[in-house]
Amino acid sequence: MKPPWKFLTLADQLLIACLALLGVLGLAWSLSAPRGQRVMVSVSDRLVYLGSLDKEDMVELSGPVGKTVLTVDHQGARITAAPCPLKVCMTMGPAVQQGDILACVPNRVLVEIEGGASQPADYDLLSH
Repeated sequence: MKPPWKFLTLADQLLIACLALLGVLGLAWSLSAPRGQRVMVSVSDRLVYLGSLDKEDMVELSGPVGKTVLTVDHQGARITAAPCPLKVCMTMGPAVQQGDILACVPNRVLVEIEGGASQPADYDLLSH
C-alpha cells in the first residue's frame, strides 16, 4: 500500500502548504491583538453591564432562559454558569483580547471585550 502523500500532485502539495501558512499567519495575527480594558455585556440587545477587565467581579445576568453567571478575574471574562442545555458558552474560555466575544445564544447574552476610552470607534456604516 502506498503512503497517502504519494497520491498528491504538486498542485495538491502547494495548496496544502499555502493553507497551512495561512493558518499559522491567521493564528499569529489573532494572538497579536491588544489586551482589552472593558467588558461590555448586553442581554437581548440591551446593555446591562459595563466594567473594567482589571477589576474582579461576578455578575448574574437574567435572560429569557434563566440566569447566566459571568466571572471577571485575572484570567479574563468567562461564563461560569449557564441555563442553556448544551453550555457551549462555558467552554469558550476566558476572553481577554480586544474584540473577543462570548455568547450564550439561547439566553441572548453577549459579552464583548473592548479597548480603552481613548480607542476610536470602528464603524461599519454611518448613516444620517
